[in-house]
Amino acid sequence: MTSIEAPASAAGERVDVFLARVLDQPRNRVQGLLRRGLVTAGGSPLKPSYVLRGGEKIACRLPPAPSSGPHAEAGPVSVIHEDEDLLVVDKPAGLIVHPGSGVSGGTLVNRLLHHRPGIAGIGSAERPGIVHRLDAGTSGALAVACSDAAYRRLSRAFAQREVDKVYLAVVYGRPEPSHGEVDLPIGRDPAVRTRMAVVSTARGGRPAVSRYHLLAEASGVSLLELRILTGRTHQIRVHSKAIGHPLVGDPTYGESRWRNVEPSMRRPLREFPRPALHALRLTLPGFAGAPSRTFTAHVPEDLRTLCQACRLDQGLPIDRQESPEPPAALA
Repeated sequence: MTSIEAPASAAGERVDVFLARVLDQPRNRVQGLLRRGLVTAGGSPLKPSYVLRGGEKIACRLPPAPSSGPHAEAGPVSVIHEDEDLLVVDKPAGLIVHPGSGVSGGTLVNRLLHHRPGIAGIGSAERPGIVHRLDAGTSGALAVACSDAAYRRLSRAFAQREVDKVYLAVVYGRPEPSHGEVDLPIGRDPAVRTRMAVVSTARGGRPAVSRYHLLAEASGVSLLELRILTGRTHQIRVHSKAIGHPLVGDPTYGESRWRNVEPSMRRPLREFPRPALHALRLTLPGFAGAPSRTFTAHVPEDLRTLCQACRLDQGLPIDRQESPEPPAALA
C-alpha cells in the first residue's frame, strides 16, 4: 500500500494526472488502477476524473510490477529454416504469437525463448525477435529475427512492403472476377472497438490492399490464394467479408452460409474450428550479402481435410518448404 497526501498546489488537478506524475507511471496504467478501485481517499474509491481539492490522503494498492519480459517455456516449435540471423517457423493454429492483453505465457514467444534463448533482447523486450505476427487462429510461416541486424532489416522490410506474403483461404461463394484486387481502407470498427472494419481514411482508416486468385471452387465455397500488399490487422478477414466472401470458420467476420451448400459439405464447414486461413509462403529480402529467399509452410492437416471434404483439394499447392531458386535480393 502506498500513501500519498495531495499538496495544496495540486488543487484543481485530475487525480489520474497527479498520480501518473508522482508515481512515475504511465497515465493509462494509473487510470486502470483507479477503475479497478485500487485508489481510495477516506476509504472511498476515486474515479480517474476526480478533481483534487488539495490535502486528500490517497491510498494506492499497486500490483506487483510486471516482469521485464516473457519467460521461456518448453513446447514444440516447427522450424522451416534456422540460421544465425533468422528463424522461420510454421505456427500452428490456436497459438498466440506473443504475450499481451492479459496473456503472459503459453505463446509462441515463450517457446522460442526456450528453443533459442539468444533472441531475448532482440527488438522489443516484450516481443523479442518478432517482426510481424499472425492471428491466433491463422497457421503458417512466420519470421523471427535472431540478431539486431536482422531485426532492423526485417522491420524495415515489413514497414516498406518489401516482403511478399501469400495466403490460402477457404471462403464462401465464388469471387467474380476470378482474380482481382481489393483496395479498401481498414480501421477500428466504430461500433465494436475490438473488431476491424472497412473505414474511410477520413474516419481513421489506413490504406489496405489485397490481391486474390481463385484456385478451386465447389458448391458454394472457393479456395483462394491471396497476397497482401499491406499488413493491417485482420486484413484478409475484413477484405473477404467486404467483398461478400467471408472466410469459413471465422468467428468474428464470418457467416453461417454452410446451410446453403450441398448436404455432404455442411458438417465439415459448420464444424471447422477456426478461420480457414494459412500463411503459405513468405519471401524475405536478403541482408548481410545473402539473397532473398522464399519459405513455404506445409498446408496443415485440418485445412487439407476441409478442402478434401469440399472438393477443393485439386487447388492445393504441392508441399515445398524452401524455394530452390529465390528471387533477386532486395536493396
